[in-house]
Amino acid sequence: MSARRTGIALAILVLALPFVLEGNRFYAFVFGIVMINVLWASGMNLLYGFVGLMPLMFAGIAGIAAYAMVYLTRNFGWSFWPAMPVAALGAALVGVLLGLPSLRLKGFYFTLCSLVIQAVLTLAFIFFPTFTNGDTGLNQIAPPEWFGGIPLAGVWFDLVLATTVVVGVGLCAWIVPTRLGQRFIAIREDDLLAAALGINVVRNKIIAFFVISLYAAVGGCFYAAYVGFISPRTFDVLTSLNIWLYVAFGGRGTILGPILGAVILAPIPLLLQDLQAFKDVLSGVLIIVVTLALPGGIYGELLRRRALRRAARPAPPLPVESPAQLQSQPSSSAEPRL
Repeated sequence: MSARRTGIALAILVLALPFVLEGNRFYAFVFGIVMINVLWASGMNLLYGFVGLMPLMFAGIAGIAAYAMVYLTRNFGWSFWPAMPVAALGAALVGVLLGLPSLRLKGFYFTLCSLVIQAVLTLAFIFFPTFTNGDTGLNQIAPPEWFGGIPLAGVWFDLVLATTVVVGVGLCAWIVPTRLGQRFIAIREDDLLAAALGINVVRNKIIAFFVISLYAAVGGCFYAAYVGFISPRTFDVLTSLNIWLYVAFGGRGTILGPILGAVILAPIPLLLQDLQAFKDVLSGVLIIVVTLALPGGIYGELLRRRALRRAARPAPPLPVESPAQLQSQPSSSAEPRL
């Protein structure tokens, strides 16, 4: 099956699941949380998997958008639909401004700088209670409304989340084969060589960082509206690390890898919430096993084994010419025609 057909089949499955799970709101809620995490993982993969930078301030950017959306809806009476893009765009711009000094760094130094930015954002969420209500958080966040003022809830909210994820993943799949995506990959492989070839490394990093900030911000807005509660702990560094684990677990630098990682790991805290110690142990064991046995992630390992099988296939035999065909061919020693 081609990649396009696989993508279409998965999109149809995702859009159908809200109706399948309509009768069980718990599993439907787990599905909604997984969709938000798939969106986050796909966004982080664009920078971590294709540019080679690990943005640990990812959750902080999502928090900026979530708090901004709630502030606009509560204090200015905005509807969710105009507040969400405004908050997402503002959070993405703030994220780029905060990350701009670190975009000239690479590897461990970029990761360390992004970790410091994430810590600063978490402290800002705690010590600016006028906007965030401090460590207590904001509760009773109203869900989005239809244009007639009817709250968006249940299967229709799940369908909106599923549609958003399909569009977000499709956008990633569209970006990668374009010239922009190829420049991202060139920077990941060797930024010095990419610069020598005429690629503006810093500018392309800024573009990638802005795009993944939009993914984080949109996911943050939907999370606040879907769960109905946010706090500084919702968007701390552990959330960024979890999203990074989804990407690494599934396979960074691929489209399906982060989706697979989020689908496997994101439901564990919800499905095993009565077994607090066991779910932490299970998550840790899965991460250690995949990291040691499958360093490229689950989907990355599948792609590697597929490539090895193709390379191991015997080459097709060369066609054997009959004696008549050999006699009909001109001799190499014949004089050339003038």
